[in-house]
Amino acid sequence: MPRVSFFGYGGTTKALSDKFKNVTFYDDKCTKPFTDENGFKVKPSNEFNPKYSDLEIPSPGIPPHNPLIKQARNLQSEYDIFTDTKPLKIWISGTNGKTTTTQMMQHLLESYGSLAGGNIGTPLAKLSLDAKIWILETSSFTTHYTKLMTPNIYVLLPINPDHLSWHGSMQEYEEAKLKPIRSMQEGEIAIIPDVYKEIQSDAHIITYKDENDLAFYFGIDSQKVKFKGAFLADALLAMAVEKILFDKINYDKINSFVLDPHRQEELYDAQQRLWVNDTKATNIDASIAALKRYKDKKVHLILGGDDKGVNLSELFEFLKTCNVQIYNIGTNKDKLSELAKTYKIIFNKCANLIDAIDIIDKNLQKDEVALLSPAAASLDEFSSYAARGNLFKEEIKKL
Repeated sequence: MPRVSFFGYGGTTKALSDKFKNVTFYDDKCTKPFTDENGFKVKPSNEFNPKYSDLEIPSPGIPPHNPLIKQARNLQSEYDIFTDTKPLKIWISGTNGKTTTTQMMQHLLESYGSLAGGNIGTPLAKLSLDAKIWILETSSFTTHYTKLMTPNIYVLLPINPDHLSWHGSMQEYEEAKLKPIRSMQEGEIAIIPDVYKEIQSDAHIITYKDENDLAFYFGIDSQKVKFKGAFLADALLAMAVEKILFDKINYDKINSFVLDPHRQEELYDAQQRLWVNDTKATNIDASIAALKRYKDKKVHLILGGDDKGVNLSELFEFLKTCNVQIYNIGTNKDKLSELAKTYKIIFNKCANLIDAIDIIDKNLQKDEVALLSPAAASLDEFSSYAARGNLFKEEIKKL
């Protein structure tokens, strides 16, 4: 019986525990060993000894520099455990839009027997092995650790700087996203940005520069798709996979999809002024996409949080081209304020999100836009990006 070590006592590893008998969890937050309600041992990370472990499976968020990872001798990912299972496997990755693309694809393919999971919230261990298709939102953390499983179809959205403190560099982050393509086999398909067209792979590679390329290649009339901007690309990629698998293009079905809250979610206060909840914009590219949507208006932009070590100069170069005033919050607000001075952009350094809303309330005119698009993660001050967005919406209701 193999001795299995789970790194991290979270949703992914807990779900996997049913697959093994001899399991021990090691968690950085555990200070004293205990036995959980299912009889599994949970120990502090410093008690891990690789001599007494035959297999190590990490929670995806544990970075490569963690001592547990460095000590591991038999490391596999959650995905690797399900390498030989029968569902056709579609992976969706990229920096922005992968959740929406995954949801849209599940919306289109559910009638064919698909299930969605992975980074979208359902661990693979909770997905039925009898499903015909697994649609897996796949993070760079997962691809970094995965050695055995490869996708049958890989959909890659554009890659932009993100999670650099986890990966160590943009090159390593990018390589994690491209890694699955190099291992794919003949008969498998990868849809990837044109910038990576020279990548070596046995898979059939389809490249695209933009939404027009996708629509043309797959014979989709984008004018019949209700989504615009970044959401159009998400929809076209989802439709492309249905076209590949079933040779169908279903405009009515894709147009019936309802977007999740927290991504360019428009709200109006009692004075009919527009406030936009884009809290899910946790990196530069997502915030730039939101700003482009409102390029013809003055924007009061709330920025800040945990920027994960990313160089923000690209964002400020773009802000120079906008009619914008920024309101800085979060742990990187000093950094943002210094950049604003350098790039000569009007700014307010705010105590917190509520303070930013209060100041904007005094400045916002009816033909302008107040936009929460932080270009940063939320965990410095909130339990999640959704908690940040919900607070934003609650405060707008009071105005």
